[in-house]
Amino acid sequence: MGCDGGTIPRRDELVRVKKKPEQKDKEAELAFKWRHCTIRQLPLQPPIVGCSLGRLYSKESVLEGLLDRNTFPESAVHIKNLKDVRNLNLTPNPAFNGDKAEKGDGYNDGGKSPYICPVIGLEMNGKYKFCFLWSCGCVMSERALKEVKSTLCHKCQQSFEETDIVILNAEDDDLDLMKERAVLRKASQKKSKKKKLDDDVPTEEKKTGEVSKKKMKKEDKIIPKLNNNHKADDPAYKKAKSDYSVAKDPKASEVFKSIFTTHKTATEQDRAHWVTYNPFYN
Repeated sequence: MGCDGGTIPRRDELVRVKKKPEQKDKEAELAFKWRHCTIRQLPLQPPIVGCSLGRLYSKESVLEGLLDRNTFPESAVHIKNLKDVRNLNLTPNPAFNGDKAEKGDGYNDGGKSPYICPVIGLEMNGKYKFCFLWSCGCVMSERALKEVKSTLCHKCQQSFEETDIVILNAEDDDLDLMKERAVLRKASQKKSKKKKLDDDVPTEEKKTGEVSKKKMKKEDKIIPKLNNNHKADDPAYKKAKSDYSVAKDPKASEVFKSIFTTHKTATEQDRAHWVTYNPFYN
């Protein structure tokens, strides 16, 4: 039955033990995140873009996803249009040889990252925190932003605010912070657009608009008075009153007055007039 010839069995060969669950290789998982598109799960192809949550995408896959929303995974449903992503200005790593063909007699370091921080030279491989600025899209390490404090981008010298800093591949507390900053950015963009529209209107037009409003208010007060005066002078308005009498109207002629019973000649009339309502029946 075995164990002959002087062999010594081990415990795991004789006793059944519970297998431990497989553990993920954290380094391999990080390398996959930083080198592959979040939508397609394929290697990143330039141009590379980032969203407000710090996830990396190939721009081609984002365009295809916007055309066919069914191809978008849950991690990218917050992307509604191209305004929700930014083109990333990455700094190539001169020591990266990943694009070259592997040779049997050569050594290729698979741990090298294709991009580095332009300020202090750290590799963008997931071991260090990297950020990009929403205002310009430049990518650099978080250590560079903290050590060299400035309100201007270290690469393109464009101004930025704290809410413009987006941490790449953010997780846990950093992910919640990125969501808050995304809301604040949208609110500030709406305010700036409204202010820009107000500033684009010339000052002369603003003044004329204010003057026209004042004129309209004055006209609204004057027009009713004019209408009342106009009604008082209107002869049709006078005739519509209950105390109006044709006999007392100075503008009416005697011929016109004679056809009414209020005229002085009505007592001398012995037959019905074709206009009057009095038939003079006998």
